[in-house]
Amino acid sequence: MENGNYGGQGQQQHPPHYPPYQHPYPYPQPQAYPYGYQQYPPPPQQAPHAYPPPPPSTAPPAAPYLAPSPSFPGYSPAPAPPQQFHSGPLQPYPPPPAHAYPPPQPRPSPYGGHGYEPYPSPYPSASPSPALSPSSSFHQQQHHHGSAPEPPSPAPSTPSYPIEDVLATMRLSDRYDYAPPTPVTASSPSAPPPSTPFSGGGSSHGGGMQVVPYGSPAAAGGGSQHGGGMQVVPYGASGSVRPSLKVVLLHGSLDIWVHDARSLPNKDMFSKSVADLLGPRITGALGSKMSSASMTSDPYVTIQVSYATVARTYVVSNNENPVWEQHFLVPVGHEAAEVQFVVKDSDVFGAQIIGVVAIPAEKLLSGDKIEGVYPILEPNGKQCAPGAVLRLSIQFIPVARLTTYHHGVIAGPDCHGVPYTYFPLRRGMKVKLYQDAHVPDGCLPDIWLDHGLRYQHGQCWRDIYDAICQARKLIYIVGWSVFHTIQLVRDGAQVPSLGDLLKMKSQEGVRVLLLVWDDPTSRSVLGFKMDGFMGTRDEETRRFFKHSSVQVLLCPRSAGKRHSWVKQQETGTIFTHHQKTVIVDADAGHYRRKIIAFVGGLDLCGGRYDTPWHPLFRTLQTVHKEDYYNPNFATLDARGPREPWHDLHSKIDGPAAYDVLQNFQERWLKASKRHGIKKLKRSYDDALLSIERIPDIININDAAYFSDNDPETWHVQVFRSIDSNSAKGFPKDPRETIRKNLVCGKNVLIDMSIHTAYVHAIRSAQHFIYIENQYFIGSSFNWDSNKDLGANNLIPIEIALKIANKIRANERFSAYIVIPMWPEGNPTGAATQRILFWQNKTMQMMYETIYRALKEVGLDDTYEPQDYLNFFCLGNREVTDSSSTSNASNTANNPQEQARKNRRFMVYVHSKGMIVDDEYVIIGSANINQRSMEGIRDTEIAMGAYQPQYTWANKVSAPRGQIYGYRMSLWAEHIGAIEEDFNHPESLECMRRVRHLGEENWKQFIADEVTEMRGHLMKYPVSVDRKGKVKPLPGCPTFPDLGGNICGSFLAIQENLTI
Repeated sequence: MENGNYGGQGQQQHPPHYPPYQHPYPYPQPQAYPYGYQQYPPPPQQAPHAYPPPPPSTAPPAAPYLAPSPSFPGYSPAPAPPQQFHSGPLQPYPPPPAHAYPPPQPRPSPYGGHGYEPYPSPYPSASPSPALSPSSSFHQQQHHHGSAPEPPSPAPSTPSYPIEDVLATMRLSDRYDYAPPTPVTASSPSAPPPSTPFSGGGSSHGGGMQVVPYGSPAAAGGGSQHGGGMQVVPYGASGSVRPSLKVVLLHGSLDIWVHDARSLPNKDMFSKSVADLLGPRITGALGSKMSSASMTSDPYVTIQVSYATVARTYVVSNNENPVWEQHFLVPVGHEAAEVQFVVKDSDVFGAQIIGVVAIPAEKLLSGDKIEGVYPILEPNGKQCAPGAVLRLSIQFIPVARLTTYHHGVIAGPDCHGVPYTYFPLRRGMKVKLYQDAHVPDGCLPDIWLDHGLRYQHGQCWRDIYDAICQARKLIYIVGWSVFHTIQLVRDGAQVPSLGDLLKMKSQEGVRVLLLVWDDPTSRSVLGFKMDGFMGTRDEETRRFFKHSSVQVLLCPRSAGKRHSWVKQQETGTIFTHHQKTVIVDADAGHYRRKIIAFVGGLDLCGGRYDTPWHPLFRTLQTVHKEDYYNPNFATLDARGPREPWHDLHSKIDGPAAYDVLQNFQERWLKASKRHGIKKLKRSYDDALLSIERIPDIININDAAYFSDNDPETWHVQVFRSIDSNSAKGFPKDPRETIRKNLVCGKNVLIDMSIHTAYVHAIRSAQHFIYIENQYFIGSSFNWDSNKDLGANNLIPIEIALKIANKIRANERFSAYIVIPMWPEGNPTGAATQRILFWQNKTMQMMYETIYRALKEVGLDDTYEPQDYLNFFCLGNREVTDSSSTSNASNTANNPQEQARKNRRFMVYVHSKGMIVDDEYVIIGSANINQRSMEGIRDTEIAMGAYQPQYTWANKVSAPRGQIYGYRMSLWAEHIGAIEEDFNHPESLECMRRVRHLGEENWKQFIADEVTEMRGHLMKYPVSVDRKGKVKPLPGCPTFPDLGGNICGSFLAIQENLTI
């Protein structure tokens, strides 16, 4: 959401895991098992009537197993227990007979899960075996583990979609078809809350593998406070006698097959009764589900690890014996007691839990595959129906054995990029990296690269202006917001505004299309204009181009017609289209044209134009005279201070630009499709140019781009967060879904490749990570409370675990994270305070993870967590001069007057980028939070890029290419100077030096005396002790001038607004 952080080492010695890379990339693409060893072939196909998984790749075999870096602790399997828990190979079976059941009652809540020893044969008789009584389990060997005192049962958090959850959990007429379980009390063993699935139906097809980027919320919403620090959790239903389960860390990947289920109960008897009562005409209007004569359960399976749903099968309609044959590769970094397979029924009135199969996490640590047929149990330990079973397999592969990550982000010349993503790696590109909208000549110091090259600081908006002016065929713009009044060039030249320029190009015959988010709070009804809460001015932009040949399509964020009304309203109101791209044709030489694209965080709207100086007052009467912007104050007062704006952007020239174009085409076709009465309005679906029919434009395969031998060539890959409700062309056949590397949600297909790219890069990092991002919230499943919040992206925990593994290997690693001082808006407001509260939880979890690693190796007295990880923000302060607005003699004590008096304000960090080891960069529109990473919330786009001649694997030393120059340029902007230590960002000297400079800048920022700040980088104003505890900074618990708790507050507000 836009509106609403001294032991000398000298020259680094290269560790032994950086020899010149001599092996091919460990995973040819596409390969179903992207690990550098062959211990676990895919299970054979058991059901001939199900779709098979994709055929194995014909690519050459993976490289021999490579000795892992010391930063990946040697993997030693846990001792094998005396009892084996693996069933034998499962044989094909005939279709199971139908069963008749009395109408079951919707399940009570909360719901606990149980794990059992698999059946000795693929499918048993309908009667449960005596060996599977509630008092037995396949974990009975665990009784020797000590048990911690039982914590109170967590209270379920507020559901995201209250109507659906009420319908899913309500008891109708207090009928029970099964004996109700003993109520869970504070003294009873606790059970994790049930998952709230995405609403809607799904596909009845199965087959193939899904690489699942991360977990979606197990119970979104909330505010419930769950106790932290649990190491042992009780296991089993209330009243039963069971050993406790140990909480263990699962860091690596889960290789999961969900094959099929048998003899599920009919959970749709109530729906059928309602359908009979309403009649066929009404039920037909409600959907095919209620109008079906053969109505029975619509089962699907969610896989949950520690409050997070990490994978989900398709929905199989009206089938008590569903076959999925779905394969998942799930990255995990969760502290968990068990992995739960929750079988659910998708229903028009909401989802009902049928039952659970649970596998203890401790059993997975051995690395062995656990497979078999398991009874599906209710919370009381009984089977949900006679003979109800689920056939599955699961294997945990620790990160130490995932050789893909052992040799850096770019493992060698045969690198295939980030695997299992929608768009492939494109080779032979040109890339230009930008900081801020404009960098004046001479603004930043010279930075020298290898081969005697000097880094060229980009001028983003000037380049966009020139690209639009030079376009001859097409100009496609995507934005969260686009202002027609914006001046892209502000160096004194007389140039038209963006809107006038686009009209001129359209009149020249260029196809000009704008795809802008339709803010639901911005409306023009019967001449009455509402600006909208977000200030996007989308209606104003539409009106400006109304009578021109420029076509503007205002695109609402839609949940899809098959979702519930509540889900549609939430998605349309809370979430946005957040991509920011400009796509144009450009001169390719020889009288040909090519496609280039700009991708990043900069919208072409108000308040974004800035330079590395980030002035507060000095430009109010010049370059910002018509572009004053500061939404943090209650009233608009152009006397300042303005809110300075820092951002990252990029230009892509080459094949990957055509992938950005494809994204635009998919989104335009989806948004232009008319439904109902809207079909009478003007159609936009024929506005797109078919570039393959324009001979002047070279296609993606014809271009002659740079070779890998050219030192300045780039390889680029495009990533997205988007779902099938926002992009046309996603496949309907599940086999094609797998081939496209999409993820299955309920009734929706999801591209989550941005998150995949971040996790891949972090796990592969060997030296340092540098992040700039507008938000930093995630991995709530490992927080000390609010574990069920649903902020389940893996990025924060992956960074913390990367550092922890390096500490155990006695290697240096540094992570620098730059965020805004507070999310844009009133810092005392409920939404901002809740976001800061979640941000503080994220920081706390990361620092405590690092402290535990230091404690484990006995270095906690030598180093502290901030020797490895630091958060920063940006701010500026200006002394009064004659060209700035004079201080008025206003004695008011409001926040703006205080900021004006003290001549200071934060520099708003709107960036969305990451640099890893000076060899790999990600830049895009995605924030590090759930709404940007999940794929079903905000739509996002990003690019990941590297220069193959400037990698650790290629040079066997620190690369000094364009990415190195970009980082040094950013640090020069933020710090105001370049120092020798900055060449070794992983070193302890550099980390402590940057932290010291940040602390000094903060002292200058809050001092009573107003002095000009040389640098803008400030240590984020919280205190972190040697044990990783994050607390308010002594003497400064609130933000200067504006107030608001720096560590946030737990104020009541809708959760999906804040994660």
